[in-house]
Amino acid sequence: QVQLVESGGALVQPGGSLTLSCVASGLTFSRYTMNWYRQAPGKERELVAGITSAGGSTNYADSVKGRFTISRDDAKNLVYLQMNILKPEDTAMYYCNAQRTSNGLEYWGQGTQVTVSS
Repeated sequence: QVQLVESGGALVQPGGSLTLSCVASGLTFSRYTMNWYRQAPGKERELVAGITSAGGSTNYADSVKGRFTISRDDAKNLVYLQMNILKPEDTAMYYCNAQRTSNGLEYWGQGTQVTVSS
């Protein structure tokens, strides 16, 4: 059974930093592209950042470029999202996503809440 479990969400002040983690089990982690998505109330889920298998390349939403960094540790089945200079508009539920484009498999975590407010 595949599981993705996010952690690290919290209430943080504007300008602050936060690191989200996602641990995966039940899959060959290194073969998956790992993504972070977010969804704010009343808005569609959007891709925040992604990192390909073996960390070959990363991509970011324009709104977070220069502030967020995605990384992965294949030995520990972990993917991280380092978030700096947080803004109120970053407030959302953040979801971990695993994709294997070769066979169309995709998995989601349950999400972790990030709230940026003073």
